[in-house]
Formats: sequence, structure tokens, C-alpha cells
Amino acid sequence: MGRRTAGLSALLIVWKKELTEFVRDRRTFALTLLFGPLLAPLLFMGLTSLGESKAREQMEKPLQVAIVGAEHAPNLVTWLAGQGIERKEVADPEAAVRAQEDDAYLSIDGDFAEDWRAGKPAVVEIVHDSTRRDSGIPVRRLERALELYGQQMGALRLLARGINPSVASPMAVSRKDISTPEARGAGLAAMMLPYLLIMFAFLGSMPLVVDATAGERERQSLEPLLATPARRGAIVSGKFAACCLVGMVALLLTLLAFKVGARFSPGIGGQMAVDWNAMALLMLVLLPMVFLGATLLTWIASAAKSVKEAQSYTSVLVLLPMIPTMLLMISPVKNQLWMFAVPFLAQNQMLLKVIRSEAISAEQWTVYLLAGFGLAALLWVAAVGRYRQERLAVSS
Repeated sequence: MGRRTAGLSALLIVWKKELTEFVRDRRTFALTLLFGPLLAPLLFMGLTSLGESKAREQMEKPLQVAIVGAEHAPNLVTWLAGQGIERKEVADPEAAVRAQEDDAYLSIDGDFAEDWRAGKPAVVEIVHDSTRRDSGIPVRRLERALELYGQQMGALRLLARGINPSVASPMAVSRKDISTPEARGAGLAAMMLPYLLIMFAFLGSMPLVVDATAGERERQSLEPLLATPARRGAIVSGKFAACCLVGMVALLLTLLAFKVGARFSPGIGGQMAVDWNAMALLMLVLLPMVFLGATLLTWIASAAKSVKEAQSYTSVLVLLPMIPTMLLMISPVKNQLWMFAVPFLAQNQMLLKVIRSEAISAEQWTVYLLAGFGLAALLWVAAVGRYRQERLAVSS
């Protein structure tokens, strides 16, 4: 009982020591709890709102396109003008598209009028550069307008022959979307938000971890600490507890910043669940990642002899949260129970469910939490084992 009390006392002393030094280092304090957690979400919201504004402008403003061969289909050109698609004169439309001066142009076939009178399909070509994402909306507007014109003219042809146009449509296909409103709107949020939240949770405590491990070793203040009667497990646990607390505070500030940003960005607010229940679920989902990041960073940084060396190791860890995001973008997969035990992939799948307001089963919660905290416990054991090595106190 006495050893346990002494161990707990040493843990609390180390925990208080690390937090005190963290608060005194104003630059690290501001970087960890202010600039990163607050500015990054607001920047994300701002850029997303800017993208939404540009897309809305492309949908609403009149679309001006060059029309090659307009003299072959004057009625079509007039009809398009009534749909907000106006003709403009361009000397070389293809060169303008290649130079990214125009998004697309229409090319009407020279035999358009002859094929039209003969009742044959008349060719109209949309010329664009498919590798340019900003041309997507103008091209879709052109496609929809031409499809509508073709349907209307086809119906008029049938009426002129005394045939009901509905005869050409023997089957009416309808769709019933059972997804939630949040899931239908969570396109951009589902793609980028999980990566950002996982990265903030995973690396939120990195400045304090590096300073408490490699920083102490570089300043040669680790050897006196290890020379005290305190057990190595209590020392590591004290550092770990301080780092986890800072990581949780940084994560909480990040989530609050996203909530505030979504309130002033109605588009994003409609793409994801941002109520307090959703914020609490996001915090619970990301909590294992905070512990996992703190233990893994402690284990890695404790082997470094300087802060610079530790930062070179930990900078590679930024790539880890990107793996599930890139994987799911390239090859989307259906949820399976084993996925909730895989680090980073599990967090990604859980965050998507919360963002899309989908239910999470008790079985999924159990696998997720046991796997996350279990892996963090194993890394804590590994970090304690590293602190038991006597060469750890040597700075050079």
C-alpha cells in the first residue's frame, strides 16, 4: 500500500511539473492550445465556404460559351439563351479551353440541319478539359440543357405524328433516398474532416511530448529525475498523463472551433452534425487516438537525444492519418467489424458515422474502444521499458 501511494505521489509530482513547464513556455503553449486548434478549423471553414460561394456563383450566373457552327442550329442557340447559356465570340475556342481562359465550348456538326430534318440524331459536341475540376459545373449545365432540349424536341416530333410522347417512356423509374440529411450533404466534410480531426487528436500533444522527453534529455535534466527514488513507471505515467490532458484540451478546443465555424458557415453546418450530442460523440471517438498519439510519441521521442532529432522522427507520423483517407477515396469499402480494431481506419469509419448521423452499434463501440485503449496500453508498457534503460539518461 505504501509503494502504491508513493508511486501515485510521484506520478502527480511529475504531472504537475510537466504542466507547469508547459504553461511557462508561452510559445509552445500558444502553438499547442491556440494557433493549431483554433486557427486550422476556422481556416478549413473559410476555404470551404469560399468554394461553396464559387460553386453557387457558377450555378446562378449566366453561362457564356463559344458555339462553333451556331449557324447550323439557330433555334437551339436561341433556346439555350433562354436557359441562361449565352453565346460569345471567341477566335479560337479550343485554344481558349487549353489556356484555361474558358471552361468549355459547343461544337455543332455541319450536318446538324440535314440530320435534324431527316429525323436522325443531330450531333452537338461539348469540348472541355476533364482534368480541370472548376469546369465541372459549366459542363453539367450544358449537358442538362442539351438533354432537356432533346427531350422536348423528341416529344414534339411524336405529337406531330399523332403519337402520345408517353409511349416512348414505357417505364417510370423513381428513387427513394433513405439517407439522413447530414449524410446527403456530407460530401466535402466526409472527405476532409476525419483526416483533420484524427491528425489533431493524434498530434495535439506532440510539442509537450517532445519537450518532456527529448527536450529534457537535451537539457540534461532527465538524469536527475531518473536518479530519484520514484519508479520509472510513475515517471512515465506522470509525463503521459500531462500529455494526454493537454491533448484532450487541444482536441476540445478544436471541436469547439469547428462548431463555431459551422455556425457562421451555413453550408458546412448543413453538411455535418454539429450539435452538442455530436460534439460529445466526436470527443469520445477521438479519445483513444489522443492516448495512442501520446504513448506512441513518448516511445519514439524518448529514444531521441535532441529536440531536432525527435521532430524529424515525429514529422513522419503526420502521414499516418492520411492512409485511411486516401485508401477510402481510391477504393471505398463497406463497414466490417474488424475495421473498428485497425488504428486510424477505425477512427475514420467512426467519425464518418457521427458526421453522417448514423447509428453505431454496441458491438462496434466495444471493439473500437478495447482495440484503441489496448494498443495505447501496450505502447505505455513499451515506453516504460525504454525509460528503464540506463543509457536513456545520457544526452550524447
